[in-house]
Order: sequence, then C-alpha cells, then structure tokens
Amino acid sequence: MRETKTYSFHVKGMHCPACVLLTESELQDLPQIEKAKATLATCSVEVTGRFDTDSPETIAEQLSQTLQPHGYTVVTSKPVTSVNWKDFKIAVPIALGFIALFILLQKLGIVNLITSDKVTYGTAFFVGIIASLSTCMAVVGGLVLSMSATFAQTGDKVKPQLLFHVGRIISFFVLGGVIGAIGSSFALGVTGMFVLSVLIGSVMILLGLNLLDIFPWTKLLTPTMPKFLSHKALNVTKFNHTLTPALLGIITFFLPCGFTQSMQIYSLSTGSFLSGGLTMLAFALGTLPVLALVSFSSLTIGKSLRAGIFFKTAGLIVIVFGLFNLYSSLVAIGALPHVFNF
Repeated sequence: MRETKTYSFHVKGMHCPACVLLTESELQDLPQIEKAKATLATCSVEVTGRFDTDSPETIAEQLSQTLQPHGYTVVTSKPVTSVNWKDFKIAVPIALGFIALFILLQKLGIVNLITSDKVTYGTAFFVGIIASLSTCMAVVGGLVLSMSATFAQTGDKVKPQLLFHVGRIISFFVLGGVIGAIGSSFALGVTGMFVLSVLIGSVMILLGLNLLDIFPWTKLLTPTMPKFLSHKALNVTKFNHTLTPALLGIITFFLPCGFTQSMQIYSLSTGSFLSGGLTMLAFALGTLPVLALVSFSSLTIGKSLRAGIFFKTAGLIVIVFGLFNLYSSLVAIGALPHVFNF
C-alpha cells in the first residue's frame, strides 16, 4: 500500500502568477498527486501524494515530464540563477528598433504612444503583440495545449482551435465593452484619469522589469486574480464538449495577465461600451498570431534557445511604454513641461 508523503521541489522557468497557476493545475491532474501548492517567491512547489518508494530525484523527473511541454523543469536542489547579460547586447538594439518604429507610427498618426494621455487601438494592438511574447501569457498557451490534447483524442484538431480563438476575440470585445459601460457610471475628473494613467504606467513598468528577469522581487508584485477562480477556469479544459473551446476563449479574459489587466483598466476609463470593446478587441487581435502558432504548431517561446532575448526585448519595450505613459500623465496635469515633439 502506498504511503502518503509530501515533497518540496524547485521549479525552473517559473516567472509569474500564471506560472504558479499552470504548475498547480497540471500536477494536480496526475493520479498519484493529492495536492500541489506552488510558491512564486521561492519558485518552488510542494506536492502531497502516494509515490511508492521512489526517490525525490525520480519523482522530480516524473513531474518534469508533465511540466516540460509548458517550459518548466522540476529539480530537487535550488538552481543557481544568474542574469545573462549577453542577451542585452541583442535585446537593446532590437528594442530600440521597435521604439523607433513606434515613434514613426506616432508621426503618421497610427498610434499615440508618446504625446497623448490616450491609448489608441493601434497601441493596444502592439501591447497585445508584446503580451503574447511574454511569460505572463504562458497560462493561455497552457490552456491551448491542454485543450488540444483533450480534443486530439477524438481526432478533432482544427475546429476546437477555431472556436477557441473566435470565442476569445468576440468575448474580449463584448466584455471590454461592458467594462467601458461600467466606467460611464463613474464621474472620473482630471484627478481620476491621472490616477488611472499612473496605475497603468506603473503596472506596465513592473511587467517590463519582470520580463528582464533581473529583480526577483518584481514577480511578487505582478497583479493577479484569486487562485480559486483561476483554477475553476482551468478546469474547463477537462470537459470534452463541442462548446468547451469557445467557453475557454471567453474565460481567458479573466485569467492572470498583467497586460490584459492594464488594458482592462484603460477600458474602464473610456466610459464607453464601443471604445472599451474596441480597445480589448485590438489587444486580443495583437495576441492572436502567436497564440495561433501555439495552437497549430505547439510552439512555446519559453523553450526557445533565444527565449532570454525575446523576454528582455519585450521587457525593455514595455518599460518604455510605461515611462512614456507616466510622462504623458504628468504633462496632462501640468506637473512636467511638454518636452518631446515627435
């Protein structure tokens, strides 16, 4: 008879609350696991279950087989972490190139990134692209992969993916519109708009610092939603029903992603169903290309040899987004002079 035991392991690749959620959800699905509790502060997971007489190293290897498709590895000893500064030699020029492109688009009037206190649909689209390349979208990629595995057993591979993405895009528009409509009931004056703009800018800077993977403490400050709600959402992937993919696409609106939440905050400030809906729609369309690649090719950026460059480039761009958003907010209330003239 197997004896119930509890082990603690370290998890390599854990970056954000979404990683915690995905780690717990995947491990708790294993028949021998009774409970799994991940901790972002220590990048570790505590598992309770029946493991026979297996050694901790053997158990860690078994758990890794489940998590490796999502870019995580379970180990018995704390891995030595160090910043790969060489990645910045490539990431900085790429980030500067993207920023130059944004400035050009600003001059053409396609996006208002620098000299406006508004987030245009073009800007929301670009934020979506960056979000799809970040670690905080790992949970959505994990949902897609889990759903693919479930429906692949029935031989239906394409239709569920299409339903997922269509459901996601439509729900982001509708729910973004609802948030915008709710915002119309609040009389946000100059002060209220300033506070919201500062909040959005601060969240984006925090997300950018997290992507740089230089300051471990930034992981703990990333905004998220209650765990029990996120776990309920992830459990939907276990149901093999025709409409499950569409429902799953809708649920991604509520999953922990700081980029999504920053756009939701802005949608609230629009005070309009149409503006809020179109903002979230543009953001969802920005995430679509990478998520579609994950759907149909099982691509996982986190496992790429160039993952560090991807994340550092995205982090630098997001920090610039956040800084210019803070600057524009301070200019709008007259606290700083209008210096940039792009």
